[in-house]
Amino acid sequence: MTTDHPADHLLHRYSQGDPGIPADELWAVESHLETCAPCRARLAPEPIAEAVWASLSPLLDRTPQMPRARAWRRVHGWVSPAAGPWLAMILLVIAAAVVLDRAGFAVGDRVSLVLLVAPVLPVLGVAASWGRSLDPAWELTAATPRAGLPLVFRRTAAVLAVVVPGLAVASLLTGAGFGRWLLPCLAFTVGTLALGTLVGVTRAAVVLIAAWALVIVAPTIAFSRTSVVLGAAAAPVWVALLGAGLVVLALRRMAFTRLEGNR
Repeated sequence: MTTDHPADHLLHRYSQGDPGIPADELWAVESHLETCAPCRARLAPEPIAEAVWASLSPLLDRTPQMPRARAWRRVHGWVSPAAGPWLAMILLVIAAAVVLDRAGFAVGDRVSLVLLVAPVLPVLGVAASWGRSLDPAWELTAATPRAGLPLVFRRTAAVLAVVVPGLAVASLLTGAGFGRWLLPCLAFTVGTLALGTLVGVTRAAVVLIAAWALVIVAPTIAFSRTSVVLGAAAAPVWVALLGAGLVVLALRRMAFTRLEGNR
């Protein structure tokens, strides 16, 4: 070493990890580098990365490579892995409702079971797509830079892309009427997200499903007649609820970026 700075050959040996450097000189070099920016700059151009790459590149040609998963990564940005079983269960519920309808097990004056369950079925998939209780990887996802309302919307759209076609087929098979459940379905989905900004998506889903079961399903079964909320006259109300939910989401869009705000 010189009086002020390490010699070039010593810096080179240090950058190469030479084990032959005496302990006192190694300590002196490391202590000097901690306080000397010019010497750190001298050290930076040393071809450490190039040397490592030169030793690894022959091995890479003989190492089996993992298959590319670009397509899955694109899908994973839209669908939560935890939502898969829930979507399968939703489709099974739709199929069961169709079978019961076709077998003559409709409620009262031919109130379709498909019509009764359709509005709240997507809520289950939405809860599984974004919620601490149902998604084991939720905290990892919610902590990433891409988390927030755009990711929630993508996952919700993926749920609707599976559930709505299934319900449409069920409507054709049972005559439930596509327009009678579509607006309530969208309103409940957006309402789950809007209420989820306050109490968490999973809790919002439970609350809305329970309310639908108590206020609509139970009276329909008890009195054997279709509720007015499933008629054409209720369409403006569902549109208003859908719009109100979107307004709440716009005002509270940052709630989905906070870990404590999603339960």
